[in-house]
Order: sequence, then C-alpha cells, then structure tokens
Amino acid sequence: MDQIPSKDRLLAWISDNPTLTAKRDIARAFGIKGSAERIELKRLLRELEAEGAVAKKHRTYRDASALPPVSIVQVLAPDAEGDLYARPLEWDGAGPEPRILLVTRSSDPALGEGDRILARLAEVTGEGHSHEGRLIRKIGVNPLKLLGIFRAGSDGGRIVPIDKGSDKEWSVPRDMTGGARDGELVEAEQAGPKRMGLPVARIVARLGDPSGPRAVSIIAIHQHGIPDQFPDAVIAEADRATPAPMGAREDLRDLPLVTIDPIDARDRDDAVHAHADTDPANPGGHVVWVAIADVAHYVRPGSALDREARKRGNSSYFPDRVVPMLPDVLSGDLCSLHEHVDRPCLAVRMVLDAQGNKLAHRFTRGMMRSVASLHYAEAQEAIDGNPSPRAAPLVEPVLRPLYAAYAALKLARAARQPLELDLPERKIILAEDGTVQSVSYYERFDAHRLIEECMVLANVAAAEELIRLKRPLLYRVHEEPSPEKLEALREVAEASGFVLAKGQVLKTAHLNRLLAQAQGTEFDELMNITTLRSMTQAYYNATNFGHFGLTLRNYAHFTSPIRRYSDLIVHRALIAGHGFGDDGLSAQDIEQLDETAKQISDTERRSMMAERDTTDRYLAAFLSERVGSVFSGRISGVQRFGLFVKLDETGADGLIPIRSLGREFFHFDADSQTLMGSDTGLTLGIGQRVTVRLAEAVPVTGGLMLDLLEVEDRKLPGGASAKRGRFAPRKPAKAAARDAKVKRKVIRTRK
Repeated sequence: MDQIPSKDRLLAWISDNPTLTAKRDIARAFGIKGSAERIELKRLLRELEAEGAVAKKHRTYRDASALPPVSIVQVLAPDAEGDLYARPLEWDGAGPEPRILLVTRSSDPALGEGDRILARLAEVTGEGHSHEGRLIRKIGVNPLKLLGIFRAGSDGGRIVPIDKGSDKEWSVPRDMTGGARDGELVEAEQAGPKRMGLPVARIVARLGDPSGPRAVSIIAIHQHGIPDQFPDAVIAEADRATPAPMGAREDLRDLPLVTIDPIDARDRDDAVHAHADTDPANPGGHVVWVAIADVAHYVRPGSALDREARKRGNSSYFPDRVVPMLPDVLSGDLCSLHEHVDRPCLAVRMVLDAQGNKLAHRFTRGMMRSVASLHYAEAQEAIDGNPSPRAAPLVEPVLRPLYAAYAALKLARAARQPLELDLPERKIILAEDGTVQSVSYYERFDAHRLIEECMVLANVAAAEELIRLKRPLLYRVHEEPSPEKLEALREVAEASGFVLAKGQVLKTAHLNRLLAQAQGTEFDELMNITTLRSMTQAYYNATNFGHFGLTLRNYAHFTSPIRRYSDLIVHRALIAGHGFGDDGLSAQDIEQLDETAKQISDTERRSMMAERDTTDRYLAAFLSERVGSVFSGRISGVQRFGLFVKLDETGADGLIPIRSLGREFFHFDADSQTLMGSDTGLTLGIGQRVTVRLAEAVPVTGGLMLDLLEVEDRKLPGGASAKRGRFAPRKPAKAAARDAKVKRKVIRTRK
C-alpha cells in the first residue's frame, strides 16, 4: 500500500489490529514513508480522534467503540451460577458498557467483588457477554510504596516520608500499623483510593531503627531518587512476555558457550566461547564468540518497559539487594542466559591473530544454549587442576581454549597500554540479620580478566561495526585528564619521590610508568587512588571522543543490556543496521539520542553515589562499636577544613577536622596539597602514614571522625597537640559572637 488511506480504511485497520495501533505501526502497514505523508496521516488520526471515532492513549490509537486487548477491569459479584463477571474501567464508547466473563485458571489467586485487575480481553459473539477476560495481574499486588518514619497516635498513627522534597504525610489506621512502634523506619503501601484528607497507608514491613543495618541501602535508594517500584503497566507488559521463537535466528545451540559470573550474580548477560582458528593463513590464531542476551526482543522502542528502562538507565547494586532496570521476569528469567535452556542472543564472532589483534568480526542474531553457569573461582580452580563436578567436563573442550585466547589478548593489551590501575574492591559481608559481619576485598582471578578482555573486544567490535554501517549509536567516552588535575597528580607524585614528566602529550603509558615506580612501595595504593582521582568521569555521548583509559578510539557498551540502557540502544542499532528484525533503533530513539546519553550518564552517577553512600553507612555501622580504637592509615586527601584518611583495615575514609589538630593555625597550600602549622612547622600532606583514633562513627550519615595521634610513626610536636585526642566541635554561641565581631569590623572599615 503506497497511498494515504481513507478514514474508513484507517478505522478498519485499527479495529482489526488492536495490538499494532501506534502511529509508526499504521504508517508501516500502509507504506507511508515520506514526511509529507506522515503529516497527512497525523492529520487524519487527529480528525478521527476529534470525531470520537478513535481514542488516543500513550501514543496509540484504538477504536473508541471497542475495548483495548489489555485493560483494567473491576470484578463484580458472582452471578447465580457462581460465574465471575467484570466491568471495564476504560470504557468511553457510546453504546452499553460491555459485559466481561472472567475465565480463571486453577493457579490464579482468588478474586472478589471490587478487586481491580489487569486482564487480557477477547471479543466473543453469540454469548450473554461481549468479552472474555483472563487475569494478568491483580492491581493490588503492585501498589504505591513509601518509606518513612512512623509516628504513633491515638487513632493509629502517621508516616513521615524520608524522600527528599516530600512533605506529605500518610495516615495509618489502627488496624494497619503492623505493630510498628513510634520512631521506627517502616515500609508501607497505599491502602485505598485517594480521598479528601491524608492518603491512607498500610505498614507492610518494620525496618526498625532508621540507623539500623536493614535500613541502610533502602534509605540510599530513596534519598537518591532511584525508582524501586515498577508501574503496573510495566509489570503487565513483562508478564505478557513469552520465550522468543527461533524464527530467522542463526542456530548457535550446538556452540558450547559458557557464562562465567560472580558467585552471587542475579542476572547473566554474556556467554563466551573460543577455539583455535583452523585457517592456515592465521597460524596460532583464535576465534572468540561473545553472545549477549537479546533484550531488544522483549523491550521494544516506545513500550512501557522501554520508557521505564530509559528512566532508570541502569540497575543499581547494593550489598543486600538489587534495584533492577527490568522486572525480574525478564532480568532474572527470560533474558538471563541460564544454563541448559534456549535463550535469544546477539552474538559476535571475532577472529584474532596470535598476538591477540582482532582481524575480523561478524554479528548475528541467534538462539543459544549455555553449557554451564560457572562462577569466577570455579572456572579458575578448574583450569588450575581442581575442577568441580560441573566444570570437570568443560576443562579441555571449553575452558582451555578460552584461556589460550586470553593469553593472546594479554599480548594485545600490553602493546596497547591501557591504564593499569590496581584498586582492590571492598566486599561487605552481611550476617542474616543485616549487620556487617566482615569487610574484605574481592579476590581477583585470571577468570575475571579473561571475561573483561572478551567484553572489551566485543564492545570495540560493536562500535566499529556501527561506524562501518554509518548508524547512530551511543559511545562510551572517557576523556583525558584536565591540565589542572594532571598538575595536582604530578605534585603528589613528586612529594612521594616519583616522576611524571612534563611537556609531552599525555598517554596512559606515562601514567603506567608512574604506577610502576610506586608498585611495591608504601605509596602504591596512594598513587593508584590519586591517579584515579585525576581521571575524568566516563560518560555516554552520541559523538565519539574516544576512550582515554582503555586507549581505544572506538568504544561502545554492548555486553550488558539487562542492566544498562546504553547497551540496549547499541543492540537496536545493530538490529536496524543488519535488518535483523523490526525492533531496531526507532526514529524516536535517534531523535532523542543526545537526551538519552545525558539521562543515562546522570542515572549512572546517581547509582554510583547511592552505592558509595550505602558502603559508607555500612562501614560506619561496622566501626561504631570500636569508637576509641586506634587504626593505621594514610592521608588520602587534604582540604582547607581538614584531612581525609583511608584506614588500612577496612578501606573506610574518615575526616580529621582541622579544628581537632590543636590551637595553632594551619596554612592550606592547594598546589602542594598540604597543611602546615604556623607554630611548629608540622606539614601534613597526601601519602603520609598516620595513626589515628576513631572519635565518632555515625551510621545514619556514614561519617567517621578521627583524631590524629602520629605522623610517619612519630609523635606530634607538643605545640601542635593542645586539646588533641578527641573531636571537639566549636560552640555555636562562641562562633556566632566571633562572626558578628568580624562583621562589625568589616562594616566599620569599609568605605
């Protein structure tokens, strides 16, 4: 069809195709492509809407005299024969209200009069009802949730939300308090429709003391505005998803792909496989496959799932929970590459030479079946000669070829010289009651590095492929340090006895030489931390500015679409570029690319801050019982108001306020990052070893206050030690009087 349809034809299409009524679907059906034709189609749809012939909702059109295929309905009382009927809540037609028979299954929850449900509707004829409905979800199982402090009252109580910017209280009837006590942190849900006065809530969980361990991550989630409740429409859309069919996909199920993830992985985005290249022209070469979950099949552009995923930007990970980007039915099941089940994927086959350089790549949309879901330690132990029963059959056919390919990739990495930071990641172990049991560091294996190198390789291939296809995409951008940050790094290096040469174009190789100088010395961790702080933050952009840290010109995120929206955009671009399906990058995706890049860069920072705040709170709670204890550490930051110290034992950061250093005045030198005492000449700077006493630990804020006892194993000079040993805040009255005196003096001398 290549002409603008009449109104009658438009109405007939909308009536016959209730699930394909977005404007782009209608345009595709009638072969409408040009901008002039699209404008005419938009005009016709507006006229039909004005005439009441169609109703518009969420950018889709439907016959105003018909019910949508999925709708919210209200359950009516059973009739004389016990059948359940329902009335539609979205009916705005001119005729009588349709009557819906509810067809229930044995697995459905009990339904009663007044229940509101999301139902899948089918029109029927020749019956005493016009539609049959099947339950998708009870609306009541996904109510509005809130977090707040319970304040008891004679009639039950109220909840004061802790969300930033929210001053609306909720009323809690006496029979809905759940036994909560005054001052407790509680999780509640809306208990009924909004009426005049305060909204009503039902307490569903008591989280105890707001500063307690069970409240730590959930407070951070709410304070940073991370959405942790999926809207009904999103849940309903996810529930309707079914396993992807084979269709035109390439069958990769005989390829022994394996997933290797953390032991506590909640989702599995990626699977890998490698074998020796049999091409005589590539002696010693390797073929590496990377298969990634095909999230684009389930999350279509413009859908409720898509809008929510874009809003969230990424999943957020905390020691005790995950806030996923996608509902669990997708992230934990249909999209996740579980072992021994068929899963749709986007895969790339890459050919490497003996030195690990990529010679060629090919993308495909396939169906895979993972042979095993291993964790990092399990894979490493297997290759080291101690395989688990599950890993033993995979050592020779699967794992050894992977490690052989990794050996080649290491050669390419060494030649490329990406930034080689060595910063152990803290691991917080929680007990069953949510308290911190221990703080340690994640153990790093070659298995970790193997997967990382395979993912970097696949990300590079995705960027290069889309550049070749001239398709828009989101790049992962990491720009080089600013001159100011580079000079600050050089100052710290020189103060620690190392050299970072001036007058040359900065390369990661220069930074790696600096880190190599510090390796094995007492300044090792300090130089790694300072180098990291000198870096700019990576972000997403539709324009390619390269990736400084990885020393890569073309880089995009392709390998984690379950937990990152950026990767979903790249998948859609590949699907559109190769004609893999009709769920590729949409015109709206392309139009919003710059806006999306900023949105997901912001949500990534939001998650990082929430995760960091949670870690700080857990560490403060862990150390709160050790106030007064002495710790060793290193000065990691110097500011006008005091010193930051990173403790050796836990990696926690604490503050030594400048007012606790003594009565003498300390001069702050921003260039050298030092504080120097005016009387004693005591100089305190980044990198110095210190001994401190924990003066205060505040779990609610995650703050640690420290007292300085020794610097470089030497007691402090007597003149600088007055009133040292405890945190003594200034008295507000004295501070106010002093400020007022200074202000009067300034006013008197001003002309």
